[in-house]
Amino acid sequence: MAEQQPIFDAAKYKNAQREQWNKDGAAWRRWTPTLDLWYGEVTRHMLTAARIQPGQRILDVAAGAGEPAVSAAERVGPSGYVLATDISEGIVELALQVARERGLKQMEARAMDGENLDLPDASFDAVLCRLGLMYMPQPVSALREWRRALKPGGWVAVAVFSMPEQNGWGALPASIIRQRAQLPPPVPGQPGPFSLGDVGVLEEVFRQAGFTNPQVHTVPVPHRAASAADYVRVAREAFGGFNAMMANLSLQERESVWNEVENSMRSFESPAGFEVPGECLVGVATK
Repeated sequence: MAEQQPIFDAAKYKNAQREQWNKDGAAWRRWTPTLDLWYGEVTRHMLTAARIQPGQRILDVAAGAGEPAVSAAERVGPSGYVLATDISEGIVELALQVARERGLKQMEARAMDGENLDLPDASFDAVLCRLGLMYMPQPVSALREWRRALKPGGWVAVAVFSMPEQNGWGALPASIIRQRAQLPPPVPGQPGPFSLGDVGVLEEVFRQAGFTNPQVHTVPVPHRAASAADYVRVAREAFGGFNAMMANLSLQERESVWNEVENSMRSFESPAGFEVPGECLVGVATK
């Protein structure tokens, strides 16, 4: 008898994601200046692609600790409105704190499942999702929900990581962790950082969700730091997915894994500092 293939449990996965970001959200915010250096160009591409203008109503899905919601709130101005949403109650509170610190009264935040929006039809001029769609179990369903919330003629802009070979910052540590933790291969249908990294796959997801003529382009996102050790410090605090992969390892084993990761990343050091390749796809479409 053939061995039965494991089935991906979307509900269990979402609960784990919520718990992870409730736990790691503060670290993500703490490293915001570094993360903005890495992903700020992607944010600017998204805001431009989504044609965001003063006075508009913008929805940010999987907003994390506040980007691109905060940048969108600055662009729409006091006459506009931005709603930052995330599955993690803790991290959207952090996003709201950032907005208040910057005096952005036009931004609000609510905990919400990006695949099941508690929002009225045709109520936003644009929907943004930076580095979130590829972690959703049903990306087509998510995009259909976002299309429903869009006004006719509204735009959606998403950013996802491209293929593993273009993203050594994540693919190399993940490969080491998977081997050391003896993790099985991902189950079919399981989301992950590179699950939508092929241009054709991302375009097809847009089409299946009802969008026409989606446009996808690449944006380099080199991950720079003073040294490999500094990069690993950010990764082990802000990239909760790496720690989640090591959940069944002892503290001593985890330290050993991180040491191996750091040693492997030293190949990206030079006299100018540390730089490991990264690449995002920015996809945009209209309703």
